[in-house]
Order: sequence, then structure tokens, then C-alpha cells
Amino acid sequence: MSKIPRPNKELGQHFLKDKSIIESITNDFHNKCDAIVEIGPGPAILTKSLSLHNKDLFVIEKDTRFSDLLLECVKEENIFFEDALKFNWEIFLKEKKLHDKKIWLVSNLPYNVSAPLFLSFQKIHAIKFMSLMFQKEVGEKTYFKENAKNQMGSLLAISNNYFKSSLLSKVLPGAFTPPPKVDSVVVSYTRYESPRVKIDEFAQFEQFLRTIFRFKRKQLGSVLKGSVDSIDDFFAKTKIKRETRAEALSLEDIYELFNLYTH
Repeated sequence: MSKIPRPNKELGQHFLKDKSIIESITNDFHNKCDAIVEIGPGPAILTKSLSLHNKDLFVIEKDTRFSDLLLECVKEENIFFEDALKFNWEIFLKEKKLHDKKIWLVSNLPYNVSAPLFLSFQKIHAIKFMSLMFQKEVGEKTYFKENAKNQMGSLLAISNNYFKSSLLSKVLPGAFTPPPKVDSVVVSYTRYESPRVKIDEFAQFEQFLRTIFRFKRKQLGSVLKGSVDSIDDFFAKTKIKRETRAEALSLEDIYELFNLYTH
């Protein structure tokens, strides 16, 4: 067996070692998918277990030091040493004939690029399931927490428009080598086949959310002033009050405001 390289601090590498967490992640959607894509597999800690499901398995890894370890459980032609943020999904799906397959995406996301990666996954329709590890502060912004008030934000709205999301597990720093300075969470996602905001409207939706959540604790009337022709006319068309703060909105409120804003 190949020797495991030391974690690269610049790439934000923390190697998972907790067996119960590894098991919960790698068994999350194995019965529902046709193929598995793992991003940032590193020393193949999750990859080994994922390879046992006898599904087509592909990995995208920036650090070539892990080549030998990955070759122990992944076919060479299925290993892509690339930056996941620059990965060409369209070419990949076409070449591997995966457009009509149900892909399960698995990743212990690099904390420094977790949000942009997460947003990019929303637009890949072939990704039907995801099991993603985040820094707790970021991951908690992608699923609804029970009995929490004023939790709405851009990531939560986007995530729950395209996916049904739920907390899979909480992960303490001691589950990693080396331990990060923050807690983590693993979140499960199942794609909605008919999202209220279609993928081809993603850019518009994201821009709208950036607008209303740039000052999420300010009143919507103040935030939207200058972005619509007439604030009075805009709020006259909805039961949502102009004094409402963006963080207090429901997902249904978001859809109503988005439709008004774009039509």
C-alpha cells in the first residue's frame, strides 16, 4: 500500500479518520445512484469505501501526490487531476456517457472554496444526489434548521430550490488529521426534478438573491430602493411588507419576490 502524503495546508487538506463518519457518508445514496463522482478524494479515505459499491467511480483531485493511492481503487481513466472549480462537466458527462445517469456527488469540500463549488453543482442536472462535508458555518446555510428564526439567506434559497437538503452528521475537529480549528457538518441533498426556478434562470436568481441579501437585516423597502422602478408599486403587488427583513423571508416569499422582480 502506498504511503499517505502529509496534508497540504495551502490546499486546506484535512484527512478524515473517524470510521463512523466515513461509513455514514459512503453509504448515503449508494442504492439510488448509477455513478459516483468524488471531488477532492486526497488519500482515498472515502474512495476505498465508495469503490466497494460496484458503481462507475470517478474522482477529481488537484494534488497529484495521491496518484498511487487513488489507482489502488479507481481506474486510471476515471481519475482527473484538475481544479474542481475549472472542471468541464459538459465534456466529462459527454465523454463518459453520463448525461442520462443518476450521479451521486461526494466531497469533503475544501473549506476555502466550498461555497463557489457548491453553487456550481446546482447547475449540473446529472448530479441527482450529494453528500457534502462543509465547515459548519457554511454548511448550516444550506439546509433548514428546525425551529430557527431568521435563517433565510442566498445559499439556503438556492440549495432548497434545487435540492431537498438535510443534516447527515455533525463532525468535530478530532475526526480529522490534522484537526481543523472549526466544527464541520455533512449534508445530504436530493435533487428536485421540477424546481420552481429552472436551471436556465440560475444566473438571474442568484443575482436577485445577492441584491436582497446584501443587507439581510435591513428592511426590504430600503434594500430594493433603486433596483425597481417604484417601491410603492412593487410592494402593492404583494402581501409581503416592505418593512420585512430578507433573513425573515420564507422560500415561498422568495419565489413571489423573484417573480415580481423579474417580470
